[in-house]
Amino acid sequence: VRLRYFAELDIGAQPITDDRPVHSRLRWRSIGAVAAIVPWNFPLQLASAKFAPALAAGNTMVLKPSPSTPLATRMLGAVLAGSLPEGVLTVVTGREPLGARLASHPGIRHVTFTGSAATGRAVAAGAAASLARVTLELGGNDAAILLDDVDVEEIADRLFWAAFRNCGQVCMAVKRVYAPARLHNRVVEALAHRASTTVVGPGLDPASRIGPVSNAPQLARVEQRTARALADGGRAAAGGHRLDRPGYFFAPTILADVPPDSPVVTEEQFGPVLPVLPYDSLDEAVRAANDTGFGLGGSVWSTDLDRAAAVADRLECGTAWINHHAELSLAQPFAGAKDSGVGVAGGPWGLYGNLRPFVVHRPEEA
Repeated sequence: VRLRYFAELDIGAQPITDDRPVHSRLRWRSIGAVAAIVPWNFPLQLASAKFAPALAAGNTMVLKPSPSTPLATRMLGAVLAGSLPEGVLTVVTGREPLGARLASHPGIRHVTFTGSAATGRAVAAGAAASLARVTLELGGNDAAILLDDVDVEEIADRLFWAAFRNCGQVCMAVKRVYAPARLHNRVVEALAHRASTTVVGPGLDPASRIGPVSNAPQLARVEQRTARALADGGRAAAGGHRLDRPGYFFAPTILADVPPDSPVVTEEQFGPVLPVLPYDSLDEAVRAANDTGFGLGGSVWSTDLDRAAAVADRLECGTAWINHHAELSLAQPFAGAKDSGVGVAGGPWGLYGNLRPFVVHRPEEA
């Protein structure tokens, strides 16, 4: 679907209209070789989000998957090799310094990266040596603000899965919830009930709704963030611990009474852990939601859509949702503010990010 979408976008020549006695036309040219570096949480989806617009723009691509998930990407490359000319899409696998060398290679004209802000800065520094263009899709610490008219039971399922889909390993998942003080306990209880009753297990088990954390380093990060929150005075209304079974399973966790400066609130936990924090005034909630180095997404939940939209306009992020979260379409731009990224993916903006403009001027006919 993504390949078809970008293939059907029209990038034909466009006239430039002004008051000068010349005919000007804007054309778009491919930029050359594109390097894509993708993470482990959605290896195939994120790979296709990068090579579809790059190839549609007429470029070639060198695609590097995470060393944690190389096989699926190599299989995808093998499937596509039957339809593409040799050398158009090349999959390379390996550990560092492979990514650093790819980003700094003088033959690469555009580096598109999805991952952490720290690694994104390193990618940008490497690409700067050859002045290659960069598109950086980095982390998020998305806040969900519940307004005082919200129907807790009506939204609880959507809110829960907005945080726990893919075991919380989604850059634009809900990672903090701000609830009015008078509704805080009800929100915590509703989310904790879902966390404690949702089946956690292997992905091949049809009964499983939440799987494991993807790798040992990420599991350690989730454990550390949770332990610090509990040590800071937080309370686990559900979960709060690793499950006693083989594998990287962590109990879906709802945290209450967490100090706002605890790392599980201020940083991206990227796992099945969700702090719920109370607020007294809406201005306080908006300030807290924006008080982060990230600016990927956010959401507002209310029965009054106009009021929710007015609050959403105050969020410092790339995408704001009302009464849902982390839903995208191929036709919309995906971009972050602050430390959540540079450049735009998705829609025609993602296609033009893989092209360079070329303008031809000619005089009017006599």
